[in-house]
Amino acid sequence: MNLEKFRGVFPPVPTIVDGEGRLDKAGMAALIDKLVADGVNGMLFLGSGGEFSHMPKEMRFEVAEFVVAHTAGRVPVLIGISSPSTAEAIEYGRHADKLGVDGLLLVNPYYALLARDYIYNHFRTVAEAVKTPVLLYNFPALTKQNLDIELVARLANDVPNIIGIKDTVDNASHLRELINVVRPARPDFVIFAGFDEYMMDALILGANGGIPATCNFAASVTCGIYKAFVAKDYDTMFALQRRLARLSQVYDLESPFFGVIKQAIRLTGLDISTEVMAPVQPLSAEKTRKLAAILKAADVL
Repeated sequence: MNLEKFRGVFPPVPTIVDGEGRLDKAGMAALIDKLVADGVNGMLFLGSGGEFSHMPKEMRFEVAEFVVAHTAGRVPVLIGISSPSTAEAIEYGRHADKLGVDGLLLVNPYYALLARDYIYNHFRTVAEAVKTPVLLYNFPALTKQNLDIELVARLANDVPNIIGIKDTVDNASHLRELINVVRPARPDFVIFAGFDEYMMDALILGANGGIPATCNFAASVTCGIYKAFVAKDYDTMFALQRRLARLSQVYDLESPFFGVIKQAIRLTGLDISTEVMAPVQPLSAEKTRKLAAILKAADVL
């Protein structure tokens, strides 16, 4: 299996919706076109920032079908298939199989706190039930359960269709140990940094790239870091990393950050709807002003 396409910057693309919570196809298409033009290496749809957890099943199918058709193979596509239900995750995965996507992203089941063997069985059962390669998604701040190194290594060793991980953990040492422990047995195991500010550290340690939401409105910064790393232009990389550190303040404005990212996209020049899926609400005027100040300080506005 050739995993070289899983390298670089894959933004977690927000799902553009109208005021009724329906897919805004024109806005979604405009954002996809913009990101391709910005030079992203791939795109993730229906991840956390894609608001999958607030969508009915039919809408998730609709979004997946639209984004794959509109991207039309211009860059690799990852589709999130996460669900607390193993059976439902398989259903999303098999739907994505039919669309011909490049990879699937699967978080561990949330709400019920599961024994390690149950988490293992969830990932293994889903990955063996689908044809498309699966990347684990570790986001303990939201699921309340970390995918520890031993569990990831076990899945990597036992399940060939599990090809990598998006590691959204608030320290670089977890990424380091994934590389140290998992890569000796699976040298091609794909490792993406989930938190924006760790992308440069992850690349230096040997990871494949990052999945930063800031790329949706500041691709020159995030994609620029990856391009500078590949070119060994370290002065540029360090300068861009300092700008990214300032940009990462946007995540502190609102929880969840869905409306923040959409408003930042609009502020930086793409005329899209900034509506979000209930129960989340659009970013307030006061927080939009704070967002604009952060964008200006990071020189993207």
